[in-house]
Amino acid sequence: MEYFYMSEQLRQAALDFHEFPIPGKIAVTPTKSLETQHDLALAYSPGVAEPCLEIEKDPSAASRYTARANLVAVISNGTAVLGLGNIGALASKPVMEGKGVLFKKFAGINVFDIEINEHDPDKLIDIIASLEPTFGGINLEDIKAPECFHIEKALRELSI
Repeated sequence: MEYFYMSEQLRQAALDFHEFPIPGKIAVTPTKSLETQHDLALAYSPGVAEPCLEIEKDPSAASRYTARANLVAVISNGTAVLGLGNIGALASKPVMEGKGVLFKKFAGINVFDIEINEHDPDKLIDIIASLEPTFGGINLEDIKAPECFHIEKALRELSI
């Protein structure tokens, strides 16, 4: 795969951007105050049991009590990264983080990037399907054709 030319100055600026002051482009921050023991008791044990029980009774309550409704998984195995080709799951991580910050910046949607070391489409389908309870949406990214079409079709048939 042919890579586009970048000046040494721009190359170093891109590396520094991704490394400093904190490596990567995404972070997880709490949405609730966690200042007191009472806050912690509500956020975790014993208070967390109440929303769990509500969700057990009514799965749609997950949208009320968790971040699920506004949480998207950006998933890739790195087999078809634009301009880079098959660079693998780990090397695709900066791209997936980049996609995540676009979701956050322009749509207010929270994202977890998930890079999966798997090339077998049926295994990928099983892995991605098993993540469904966590996410309100799943974005498949940079998975090579024709496997990407098979994976998307199978997940749609599972209502994912």
